[in-house]
Amino acid sequence: MSETEVSSPAFEAKSPFQEAARIGLQAGVVGFVLSSIQNALGTHSHGAMGVVTRTGGTIGFFAAMGATFKFTETFVANQRRTTDALNGAAGGCAAGFLAGIRSRSLPMALGGCVLLGGAIGGFDYAGTLTGTSESKEEKRKRFFKQPKPLEETPSE
Repeated sequence: MSETEVSSPAFEAKSPFQEAARIGLQAGVVGFVLSSIQNALGTHSHGAMGVVTRTGGTIGFFAAMGATFKFTETFVANQRRTTDALNGAAGGCAAGFLAGIRSRSLPMALGGCVLLGGAIGGFDYAGTLTGTSESKEEKRKRFFKQPKPLEETPSE
């Protein structure tokens, strides 16, 4: 192996359920924010509870998409014992399929699978093209200026 190639770190298996719950909760918060915006911009007589009663489906949909994506990505990574762009593509495909099923159309589900899976897989693949594996400390040192040592002037 040449010096320019970067060896991949050892694979660490993760719990798909724990990861899906964590990401599902985060995506649910994003869905809550979007539901609040939908509720604030809409004209209705539901008041503040409209976030849950009128546009609350947005919250559940975002949570379900996030959890589906992360569960599938982690499950595929555990089965393959590797971390690469194919895991993200599989997770994106599952989440895109779920989005298409919401519209009650199999062609939309397959299109969502291809579109979201390709986008996330491409994004993950582009991130691995750089080939840099710096630690946080190395990145920090490279980002901030390093103080130069003071040079002593000879006294005459």
